[in-house]
Amino acid sequence: MSRDLLSIKNRVAIVTGAARGMGKAVSKKLARHGAFVYVTDVDVDGVNGVAKEIVDELGDRAKAVRLDVTDYGDVEGLVEEAIKEHGRIDILVNNAGILRRRATLEDIPDEEWDLVMGVNVKGVFNCTKAVLPKMKERRYGKIVNLSSTAGRSTSELGGAHYTASKAAVLGLTRHTAREAAPYGINVNAICPSLVDTPMVRETTDPEELERFIGDIPMDRMATPEEAADLILFLVSDASSFVNGATIDFTGASLLI
Repeated sequence: MSRDLLSIKNRVAIVTGAARGMGKAVSKKLARHGAFVYVTDVDVDGVNGVAKEIVDELGDRAKAVRLDVTDYGDVEGLVEEAIKEHGRIDILVNNAGILRRRATLEDIPDEEWDLVMGVNVKGVFNCTKAVLPKMKERRYGKIVNLSSTAGRSTSELGGAHYTASKAAVLGLTRHTAREAAPYGINVNAICPSLVDTPMVRETTDPEELERFIGDIPMDRMATPEEAADLILFLVSDASSFVNGATIDFTGASLLI
């Protein structure tokens, strides 16, 4: 009998930035395919709501946790909690990220640069650093990092700090993959263009958004659920030899 390669039944996952948008969609997708999901974010009300939706639909497959990915002590505490409760961490989805509007480089305040780099890069570093020893012990793990087309080119919505942070995520992904691959750990990144999330809607006026959509050959934004489908593939055994990859998720708007 052939097994379902997309099944992640009984695996333990951490999803960051999961209060809404792609993080919410990913959390629900992983739970529906059998995983137990730690739904994490600094937005306590948001993660409580997402976890409740999962529990109401599927039973005890989610737990809401307030998590500041820029605080390594916070991250380490979550990892210890997961190990105590489940004995392992199989999946990490580094989705937490922030976007600040366009500004010329010389107009970006130091504190805003530090904030964007802190969440978008140090957050990925902190979470990865915390889970890797546990994954290495078991010689198994799946890590997916959320970058952006900004990391492959430049950002149309954000400033230089957003572009730099998302490019850094790609370098961190490749380096982590090389170090972790001998231990049976897969580390990959996806680069979405426009995804229909609250963050995109909140930072883009309607006319500008329509112009950006017009530049996408598929003539629409991606949905968070479509991003979740791709991430499900990357954390499943169907992608067992995909490692250190950068996967563009752009509707043909970036072809390089």
